[in-house]
Amino acid sequence: MFKTLKAGFSLNIQNIPSQPSLQRAGMTSPFAAGLRGVFFLFTLIVVGFSANSQEKELDTEVVNVVKPYTPTISDAFKVKETPSLNDSISTTKKEVKYSIFSVPVASTFTPAKGKATNVEKAKPIKLYDNYATLGFGNYTSILGELYSNFQISRTDNAGFFFRHNSSQGDIKGVNLENKYYDTSLDANYTSRQRDATYRLDAGVEHQLYNWYGVPDFIFVQEPNVSIDPQQTYISGYVGGNIAFEDLFFERGTVNIRYLGDAFSSSEFNATLKPEFSFPLETVTFKIDGDIDYLSGSFDKNYANTSDIKYSYLNAGLAPSITFVNEDLSISLGVAGYVSLDSENSKTNFSLYPKLNASYRLMDETVILYGGVEGGLQQNTYYNLKEENPFISPTLYILPTKNLYEGFAGIKGKLSNSVGYNVRASYGKDENRALFQANAINNLSPELEGYQYGNSFNVVYDDINTLAFFGELNVEVSDKFSIGINANYYNYSTDFQNEAWNLPELKASVFSNFNITEKLYGGASLFYVGERKDLVYNNNPFNTSFDSEVTLDGYVDANLHFGYRFTDRLSVFVKGSNLFGDNYEKWMNYPVQGIQGLAGATYKFDW
Repeated sequence: MFKTLKAGFSLNIQNIPSQPSLQRAGMTSPFAAGLRGVFFLFTLIVVGFSANSQEKELDTEVVNVVKPYTPTISDAFKVKETPSLNDSISTTKKEVKYSIFSVPVASTFTPAKGKATNVEKAKPIKLYDNYATLGFGNYTSILGELYSNFQISRTDNAGFFFRHNSSQGDIKGVNLENKYYDTSLDANYTSRQRDATYRLDAGVEHQLYNWYGVPDFIFVQEPNVSIDPQQTYISGYVGGNIAFEDLFFERGTVNIRYLGDAFSSSEFNATLKPEFSFPLETVTFKIDGDIDYLSGSFDKNYANTSDIKYSYLNAGLAPSITFVNEDLSISLGVAGYVSLDSENSKTNFSLYPKLNASYRLMDETVILYGGVEGGLQQNTYYNLKEENPFISPTLYILPTKNLYEGFAGIKGKLSNSVGYNVRASYGKDENRALFQANAINNLSPELEGYQYGNSFNVVYDDINTLAFFGELNVEVSDKFSIGINANYYNYSTDFQNEAWNLPELKASVFSNFNITEKLYGGASLFYVGERKDLVYNNNPFNTSFDSEVTLDGYVDANLHFGYRFTDRLSVFVKGSNLFGDNYEKWMNYPVQGIQGLAGATYKFDW
């Protein structure tokens, strides 16, 4: 067996000298050419011999190996971004040198050391938790007040307020006792928690009045008549409210009140007013509730024929949608009430509008507003005697339906110190309560102290009212401000001849001023226009029929001054009805003349 012998031959043609090299070696050109020819022939013979010997002796396959070219980073060359120039015309930039020519200037100015400006700080007002006021005046008048607040904790506090106001009367030309007393005590407890705030209230009140407005002819007819005109009211209440921060139940108010008098009258009134709010994307949906329960009785009617009882349950719901942006505010709603008259077994359902809108036309200068409002108002013995304490304890109590009141107005500020408000309205009320003088009860053998034509009854009528209102407030400075307002009313009645004891015009002017840091004061002027009442033909010396009486309008001027000795102690003096007019606010009820009161107030902490 023969072993295959691998032989190789390498020829490096690059080592063959080029013609210039041979020439440099001293060889002639023909000789060099011949030498190249011999060398080339010899090479071909060797190659051919090698090829023939491999084919005969080696029976192998031919393998061709191809290796791809893989360049590296070292194989690349860099092209200069800014090539070097070898140009004979290139010039070199000339170096530029700068210099400043300064001349010294003599100065005699010496700056002063900086000093901070003194800012006058306002003296902080010391607040006290308690104060006591005591004052005395003519007509044997006494004014006493005591207020106290107790801080129980960081979030809770309690307080009470006692007030007494009385006068012995002594009104000129009045034949009967005309003194009055008004004493009240109120207490409260407040707690402010993180998510809710609640308050509890309670109070009692004692009032004494006299029906001294007896017509003069009574004493002419019966010079020795004995009349006890005294009436007392005793009332008490408990209640409270609660408000939440982040709940749909926004707030709620509850109040329970009792009222009794010297003639065995009694009244119980409980109210509950919850409020719910549901903020949506661009509007707020609100639901206001109103539950009012009233029950009361009078020992007898004015004719002494029977007693009077009344009982009402009013439940209302007022949903509304409110939209508010930078200039426009709109509230669209409606109120629905169910009223149950238990004594007469009647149930009534009614709807009332609740529409309000305001538009800021010129920033705070001009704001347009308007709307239509309505609702159910439950009249009570307590509210009626607060308005007119000389009513008789023989009333028929009914609720008043404020069917609607459409209004429109303009308000705003003419400047930072001048504000105004102008409004016009038109509305209709059903069963509006009107005060009317009672006739003398000739049917009773023994008259009560209020049955001599010296008390007032309540009558009801459907009334349309057109009203105009204007107000202007001017704050001249932080030491002086003045305001004026006026109301004009035009009434249209259905059953009564007039809107009894309702004035057509009411106006007032009021001012507050600080004369010095310690001396301060205020003034007010009230005007009430003519009112009308009805006089029944009870006068034996007058054979005419029942007639209307026009009560003159009146002006009541008031002025007060105060002087602070210290932060704790101050004195005051007040003057009321300074024109000295014994005008009649109610028919046959003249008021006291010029009234003066002086006293002192002391503030303190426990």
